[in-house]
Amino acid sequence: MPQPEVTIQQGTLRGSTATDLRGNPFLKFQGIPYAQPPLGGLRFKAPVPPEKWTGVFDATKEGSICYQRDLIKNGILVGTENCLFLNVYTKKLPKDTKDLRPVMFWIHGGGFILGHGGEELYGPDYLITEDVVVVTINYRLGLFGFVSFEDPSLEVPGNAGFKDQVMALRWVQNNIDKFGGDPNNVTIFGESAGAASVHVLVLSPLAKGLFHKAIAQSGCGISQWIRAAKGSKRLAKAMGLEGADDKTIFDALAQKSTEEVLQIQDKTEEDLDFYTPRLTGLVLETHSKEPFMVDEPINIVASGNFNQVPFMTGCTSLEGAVVELFKKPNDPEAPNFQKLISHSFGYKEGSPETKTVADKVKKFYFGDEEYSHKLLRKKYDLFSDVYFLYDTYVRIIAQSTISKAPTYLYWMTVETKLNFFKMLLNLQMPGVCHCDDIGYLFKHFATPEIVAGSVEDVCLTRFVKLWTNFAKFGNPTPDKNDDLLKVVWKPVTDSDVNFLEIGKELEAKLNPVTEGLQLWKQVAAESPAGKK
Repeated sequence: MPQPEVTIQQGTLRGSTATDLRGNPFLKFQGIPYAQPPLGGLRFKAPVPPEKWTGVFDATKEGSICYQRDLIKNGILVGTENCLFLNVYTKKLPKDTKDLRPVMFWIHGGGFILGHGGEELYGPDYLITEDVVVVTINYRLGLFGFVSFEDPSLEVPGNAGFKDQVMALRWVQNNIDKFGGDPNNVTIFGESAGAASVHVLVLSPLAKGLFHKAIAQSGCGISQWIRAAKGSKRLAKAMGLEGADDKTIFDALAQKSTEEVLQIQDKTEEDLDFYTPRLTGLVLETHSKEPFMVDEPINIVASGNFNQVPFMTGCTSLEGAVVELFKKPNDPEAPNFQKLISHSFGYKEGSPETKTVADKVKKFYFGDEEYSHKLLRKKYDLFSDVYFLYDTYVRIIAQSTISKAPTYLYWMTVETKLNFFKMLLNLQMPGVCHCDDIGYLFKHFATPEIVAGSVEDVCLTRFVKLWTNFAKFGNPTPDKNDDLLKVVWKPVTDSDVNFLEIGKELEAKLNPVTEGLQLWKQVAAESPAGKK
């Protein structure tokens, strides 16, 4: 098969070909720049639209990933700052403007400091079988994507990484029809920090009209773990510039090499515990020509002034085990209950009220026992409940009552050889780890051989069908007589919290309310914010 070529606004691309899970051919266009390199005067700032090129651009290999310490490869330094690239995968190029298919736009996770959109983790081999156009992106990470300064003259108000995502969505609107993708049917989806990104894109006015459906897997834009601290004081301390103004700090940071910036980023986190916001994540912008977000996410939800599109979200059954991926060698094993509730619900750490609530939460999860390794599952349940389930199953349900578009909830319990991250953590307990859903949607470097008709094959095929149905129709089960799915997944209503349990079979259920969720609802209601 000859190498495919496509002409977009920037110029002509030459791609390559591959075969999907079922042995059918598809086309790949990789390493496409969707913005100008964020270097020199553009470093740390909002992205700028890409420039045109002459000749034919080689889109047969991926572009650089964003600079980071690779989690899988023992923390070695990988990538560059010039990382604003995306990949497009399609079954065929269009014959005319009527020959367009739904677009699925993937945003990777990694705590805003790790990850990329490449095939090492996110091969399109499964999703492409359902004849959708798949787009995966890189966006800036760490200080490169999320440092913020209050001085408006610096033009670094924060959220550059989120603005990268917006710029990539604008590129899709301008170009995806040339690959056979429908710019009027774009679904954004992501996992973990990618899911939180999806949700804040739903809430951001900057992303209005750029997508039409959204899927947030194990993450929420209202969660406290997405939030970043305003950075200049902590940054100044890490750089030995205590007392300096924003311009002095920024000028010094701008002169640092790529590796030195990452070293400074690490230094800002040396004395931080698990509960304290980093400098990487969402900030509310106080000055910006095009702000990504200026109000609290929870206030935006309550106002109804957000992108009301069909929304799908859910969790895995052992989300809390993700703490093992990000904890430091010297971090204590036992949870700090006062810091946990202070961080998540605005209680004042050290107050008598906070101690009372902390003791209540500790007793709920650990009884009268002091923490030991035999309580590890209870610790994971605690972090699952407060950092994932509460925000997903309580706060998003509140959003569903305001939105005119449907909201679908799921609960993932399926365990097969595709649950890679649980194997990575060597967890010897029942449950589906945070990130394990990825293996049912994407091929990656550790994917086992998929044997036709095996439990892995059946379960991933169901997963792909649900996700692509949603992308195509805004409904994951539009056909009541589907022999593969054999279920009707109903959206949440004012009276019924419908959800789908995704196990080795699919089962429609009602009201995913556990005793843990009831506890955190009470903690939230009695918190300083809840009493307002």
